Amino acid sequence: MKPLFSSVYCVDTGAGSGQFNMDFDVRLMRAFADGAFQRVFGEGSCLWRFYAWSPLAVSLGKNQNSAEIDRERCRADGVDVVVRPTGGRAVFHADELTYSFFVATSLPNELIYQMVHETIARALAGVGVDAEFCRTQPDFRVRYATAESVSCFTASARYELQVGGRKIVGSAQRRQGNVLLQHGSLPLSARHRQISRYLAGAPRELVEVVDADMGRKTASLDEFTDAGYADLVPLLIAEAGKFAGPGAKILTSGEIERLEGFQQSL
Repeated sequence: MKPLFSSVYCVDTGAGSGQFNMDFDVRLMRAFADGAFQRVFGEGSCLWRFYAWSPLAVSLGKNQNSAEIDRERCRADGVDVVVRPTGGRAVFHADELTYSFFVATSLPNELIYQMVHETIARALAGVGVDAEFCRTQPDFRVRYATAESVSCFTASARYELQVGGRKIVGSAQRRQGNVLLQHGSLPLSARHRQISRYLAGAPRELVEVVDADMGRKTASLDEFTDAGYADLVPLLIAEAGKFAGPGAKILTSGEIERLEGFQQSL
């Protein structure tokens, strides 16, 4: 496998609140944009971050209408509501392994998208799950014009991962100059399908359509294996390291938080 990066770094930040998780990603993207990460860890390096959510959260795509989510119901259930720095549609983050990938590169977005999902597919194979690329690309402009598109998991993009034709990883990208952030969700249980509970003012017919779409089009890890977050992260680190000569190097949250300017308010 030809190395794409001079060094691959990985950090597991564990479970955090919705705002903490999104702020951490935004700060990391800024650290790549202003060169703070590269000055410490080397030009041509990239970073994988793995994390989870506590409390549970609904995240909205950057350009999604926030009125689609019932914030009062979320508040009553103790569910955070946050906006992601990337696009796409709403995700209910319950039992989940979430990843973020950061790099400063001129490589095409599609190549990074494919590489990230190839890494995840290889890790899933390590726990006996056979995930394949989606080979088609829907017209998202048309899709997003429909009410039932409120959930990210009801449509698959090219190179997203499916098991038996059902989406098991949802991802999105954002590029600023040469800096690319890609992050996504791998549901560990079917609880992510409960997104319909948090739709604002949705008629019963729409809730039924969303529920049916989620049941028909999405998968979760527990359908195929007893493996979970703690099993997958080491496999992801090992597979990610194959895209750099020396393999992956593990960082702590503290090492990242000490980067120049990282703690500055957003």
